[in-house]
Amino acid sequence: MWEGEASVGGSKVYPYGSTAAVRAHVLAALGVLKVASPDQIRRLMCSGHKDNKTVRNACLDLARHNLVVSEGSARDGNKLWGRTPLGLEAASEVLARPFSEMGGTARGAARSGAPHAMAANETIIAITRTTPEPTRPVRRTQPETEPAALLPAARDTSAAAGAGIGTVASWSTEVVYHLPAGARNRSAVQADAVLIAPEAGVPVLLVEVDNCTETPDVLAAKFDRYRRFFRLKTKGHQGLEVPVWSTLYPPTGREGHPPVAVVFNPGIRTGEQALKNRMNRVLELTRDLWSGRYERMGSVLSDPADGYTNYTDAIPLLFTTLPRLKEHGPIEAVWWRCGHRQWETLTDALANPDDIDAWHHRDEEHRRERDQQLEQERLQQEADLQRELRTLPPAAPPSPPPAPCKRCGQPVTGTPGIRYEDAPPEDDRHCPDCCIDLVQQSPGLFKALFGRTTST
Repeated sequence: MWEGEASVGGSKVYPYGSTAAVRAHVLAALGVLKVASPDQIRRLMCSGHKDNKTVRNACLDLARHNLVVSEGSARDGNKLWGRTPLGLEAASEVLARPFSEMGGTARGAARSGAPHAMAANETIIAITRTTPEPTRPVRRTQPETEPAALLPAARDTSAAAGAGIGTVASWSTEVVYHLPAGARNRSAVQADAVLIAPEAGVPVLLVEVDNCTETPDVLAAKFDRYRRFFRLKTKGHQGLEVPVWSTLYPPTGREGHPPVAVVFNPGIRTGEQALKNRMNRVLELTRDLWSGRYERMGSVLSDPADGYTNYTDAIPLLFTTLPRLKEHGPIEAVWWRCGHRQWETLTDALANPDDIDAWHHRDEEHRRERDQQLEQERLQQEADLQRELRTLPPAAPPSPPPAPCKRCGQPVTGTPGIRYEDAPPEDDRHCPDCCIDLVQQSPGLFKALFGRTTST
């Protein structure tokens, strides 16, 4: 069947025999991509279908109802379709998205083959990588040794290469961020695509698609406008100033502005070395935007030269290429975070391994190590003390207590701590107080008590 010929299974309303599900796929895809080929719609929405025929028929049926319109052809010859204003409303219902967030129609986008739109579409398809759904096999004449019911459903090679992120509803394209009006005109920056997939660990990711046709300086200047927008403040619910972008997207969970990914599409015009030179040039031109600011934070427990990188005013800038995304998918190590110096997974690329949280972690580690060292020293001192005590000679037995005074019962050595300078010599029977008292008595009594009887 060729375009313009109705399907055998069609109806008066939909003469090309498309199903409601496929028509919804087309409207949802064009609600995001704005202009796309049937093959791109199939790979994004229903990659389990064997070919593009069902999508083409759905486009033809929707065109009869003025929901989509033919936008010419891409440079590879594939026919392009776009949405009409009426189709914009229908796509809004399919996507369950407010009409005010749908953007405009792609008027005249395909007059020159829409090379940038095609690259943006391919980027979204490569990141999303829609999993093919099982489809009912179509009975056709097959050799008896290969029944149609046993043939596997066709799979898109890019989608089969690895897992993806999000769905078509996770994307928006050609998102405009307005900047404060200048002296003569109003300035703005436009993101080629925005991905919101918090369930996949990507609260927000702004995507720029570069076909390597403009100079690196022009591309780098766009990120300065991004930072100007990210710095804009507004009043929050509690009357405090908050970034404007935080009222549009979920929090990133990381310090700094929302991440921006640049997908370089070298095509057949840009060689490998030229692409490397281009990426390095953009990296150097944007260094002030992504590098952050180093802060010294040495403490008594850590290296005095230790510190962290402050990313409060930095843009996490990621590089990748469209061929890498198509071959490996977005989950693999296909992202180059400016400043990280290696290819990483998206999760690792978005992380800040040298931020203040990392410093707090190191400082806590130093504190634990110091506490462990002090505890080891305490245990060692106790062990040394016990070893010294074991080597000391045994203590001498205590002296027997002195005999009591025969007169008062107190020890014959007297009261401890008192010096008896005028006391008579000890007689081992009376204490010094009693001795002094007895001396002061009559000599007769003294002699009777202390004297000796001698014979003459």
